Amino acid sequence: MSFFKNIFNKEKKESLDKGLEKTKTNFLDKLGKAVAGKSKVDDDLLDDLEDVLVSSDLGVATTIKIIKRIEERVARDKYLGTEELNKIMREEIAGLMSEVNSGNATEFKIPKQDGPYVIMIVGVNGVGKTTTIGKLAHQFKKAGLKVVLGAGDTFRAAAVDQLQIWADRVGVDIVKQAMGSDPASVAFDTLQSAVAQNADVVLLDTAGRLHNKVNLMNELTKIKRVMDKVIPEAPHDVMLVLDGSTGQNAFEQAKQFTAATEVTSLAITKLDGTAKGGVVIGISDQLQIPVRYIGVGEGMEDLQVFNKIEFVDSFFN
Repeated sequence: MSFFKNIFNKEKKESLDKGLEKTKTNFLDKLGKAVAGKSKVDDDLLDDLEDVLVSSDLGVATTIKIIKRIEERVARDKYLGTEELNKIMREEIAGLMSEVNSGNATEFKIPKQDGPYVIMIVGVNGVGKTTTIGKLAHQFKKAGLKVVLGAGDTFRAAAVDQLQIWADRVGVDIVKQAMGSDPASVAFDTLQSAVAQNADVVLLDTAGRLHNKVNLMNELTKIKRVMDKVIPEAPHDVMLVLDGSTGQNAFEQAKQFTAATEVTSLAITKLDGTAKGGVVIGISDQLQIPVRYIGVGEGMEDLQVFNKIEFVDSFFN
């Protein structure tokens, strides 16, 4: 179908295909066994398909939605052969993600506005938060934007050091304070510096501790309140970074963070080397939060803008 035309350039598409290889192989192997010897989509096949989707980390609730959509098409079209199943599933999964406005972009860019666009990055330690910030800085700079980093994770010395390494590698400014400093103070200084430099985008790191929700909410709320004094309505985006290789554990983390603060976008990392890439679909659908970026490798270029058409195409081909 023309709907599934190539959107990324060949190099990026190959990187995506390679990054999702284990997910795709796992999924297609299970799907192949489910349809083996069957010529039409019937109740038995739909039961098997439900097992395939759940075991591919889409989650139960999202799986039920997809199965219901396929059932409606079977009832409407009366007879659907198994050879059409791949096409139908691709269309229904892409349609599901369209409902949360997820995966429509094709390049690294920010909304046009007066003053810096502020992205506050949240997530637990170990999910690839600092690396994601560094790679985002690289991509935004490559797109011609002036970037300022804020080292707001002041509770872990390594976090500030790692962000400094990325700032040096990419060639962007960083604002930091001593370990143990008030994160809100770092946020305030970062935004003041960004305004003074006429920066385009601010990437603010935050502490990667998932302590009790009340403390987390209070801390993030304080950071937001302080930022708003410098740049009204900042942060413009609260991005939650999740480790896709943890499958349903990533979903649980996402639920806890969204209960503690308003998350407006997702970046899902470490999809290469795992068979759990289906979690991208489930998390986006269940939380109704758009996936903005996905990590499909360790290289600087392996953080990609998430595009649902390309993702689903790689998932099934």
